Amino acid sequence: QVQLVESGGGLVQAGDSLRLSCAGSGEMLNFYRMGWFRQAPGKERELIAAIGRTLSNTYYEDSVKGRYTIYRDHAKNTVYLQMNSLKPEDTAVYYCAAATDYGTDLAQRSAYNYWGQGTQVIVSS
Repeated sequence: QVQLVESGGGLVQAGDSLRLSCAGSGEMLNFYRMGWFRQAPGKERELIAAIGRTLSNTYYEDSVKGRYTIYRDHAKNTVYLQMNSLKPEDTAVYYCAAATDYGTDLAQRSAYNYWGQGTQVIVSS
């Protein structure tokens, strides 16, 4: 069974950068779609970035395009989210998730069936 643990969140100022990590255990993540979601207070959880089995296959939600980069290290069984030029509206709990059905649609939110516990990101203005 897949287990995911996020780390790297924190309190930063607008314009700063953070890198979130999602370490997998229990199974190798290599063959699964991996996604980063976030949930701000009072809002629904949204998919903001995802990566397929090949490192060049990525998806970004419009609000993070050009600022966030998702990548994975198969040897470390870890997925990362590099977040640059952070804005106060990026404040949220960030979750890592895995889709283990061997599908290919990165934006298929319902496919993500294993979740981490989340890591808080707060961006002050």
